[in-house]
Amino acid sequence: MAKSASQFVCNNCGAIYPKWMGKCLECGSWNTIEESLIESSKKSVRFQGFAGDVGQIADLSNVTLQDLPRMHLGFKEFDRVLGGGIVPGSVVLIGGNPGAGKSTLLLQMLSYLAQHNVKVLYITGEESLQQVALRAHRLELPTKNVRIATQTSIDRIIALAKQEKPQIMVIDSIQVMHVDGISSAPGSVSQVREGAAMITQFAKSCNIATFIVGHVTKDGTLAGPKVLEHCVDCSVLLEGDGDSRFRTLRCQKNRFGAVNELGVFAMIDKGMREITNPSAIFLNRSQVETPGSVVMVVWVGSRPLLVELQALVDQTQYGTPRRLSIGTDQNRLAMLLAVLHRHGNLAMGDMDVFINVVGGVKVEETSADLPLAAALFSSYRGVAVAKEMMIFGEIGLSGEIRPVNNGMERIAEAQKHGFTKAIIPKENMPRKEIPGMTIYPITKVSELFDLL
Repeated sequence: MAKSASQFVCNNCGAIYPKWMGKCLECGSWNTIEESLIESSKKSVRFQGFAGDVGQIADLSNVTLQDLPRMHLGFKEFDRVLGGGIVPGSVVLIGGNPGAGKSTLLLQMLSYLAQHNVKVLYITGEESLQQVALRAHRLELPTKNVRIATQTSIDRIIALAKQEKPQIMVIDSIQVMHVDGISSAPGSVSQVREGAAMITQFAKSCNIATFIVGHVTKDGTLAGPKVLEHCVDCSVLLEGDGDSRFRTLRCQKNRFGAVNELGVFAMIDKGMREITNPSAIFLNRSQVETPGSVVMVVWVGSRPLLVELQALVDQTQYGTPRRLSIGTDQNRLAMLLAVLHRHGNLAMGDMDVFINVVGGVKVEETSADLPLAAALFSSYRGVAVAKEMMIFGEIGLSGEIRPVNNGMERIAEAQKHGFTKAIIPKENMPRKEIPGMTIYPITKVSELFDLL
């Protein structure tokens, strides 16, 4: 009889311990170590070799440089996030909250590719064939040449893929799949880790582009051990509130492109529709000028994006003033409040400060410093910023206004959407006058307050 052994594995980083511990010594997470049973007499199937010759040592200077062939997925926003399309043999992990539209997006993608003579295979482990067919009928998708199967065994999925030989394969989802020979339940650390490793090795050995659907935890991160994200080529996250029809697709890891690209989609009754002009939906402002509302231009990936930044400064009702920031860095907000107090004579130490970026956009670059300072001043003094005004720039600790990248492209994007005024760093001032645009270059925080 097979002798069983147990080990304790952290479901956050995959670290293995001989006994249970409350805190993982590798990643520092609490209550993430679970017991996993393994059978020493059975060994999981491993696939040797990848696409291409990797058995010989070569000089790096002699390696031929050529563009990777990419396949377009039918969504320009999806192609943008992946770096221009999917690379054959790559493995993409896509996660998101339940109901975000992961399965809908992938089913639409496969239907598009199948109609363009691309062999596709859809493996579902959470739904029956009838449920997938009903969704395709509701979305009015062409289903001809879309190959589909219901299976939860990784070994049988690989056997089906060997028989079918698809160019694109979708596995929905990795948390319900299991590897034969591992006694733990599907979704456990060992099952997810071994299943993802086998799929990745098979996809690269057979040059099959594979999409793996993953679940997310309560805090919005991908569930499972961190090795799940390490073994794939791309990791994307489909985000969106349940009461909003807009979805954002963010790339967290990409071996074939940039990781700061953003794709915007809208969920309608016919499925996911891409938004080619995201600035238009994020600028759905009120017709009345209100204090604390400022429009800024942030650079996301390879394009500018206009978003609205709102600030509310109010007298605190409790002993300790609150500092709440949604969409921006909370630590940077605290730093800017200190700079505004020291170099702008704007004392808000006894005030509650609330910051919100409209539309659920997460701003991570420093060009939001100047709009944030303008929004705080506008709310604190009750002075509304003109609706046709756009602001961007970085603020230093000494109160100076520093330039940002792609200043001319930001101004052009604002002018395209009807903005006629702009407050920018002096070093970002265009060399030539822009017709129809009044630009106010500044060098200090105090100059911003004087303009407002």
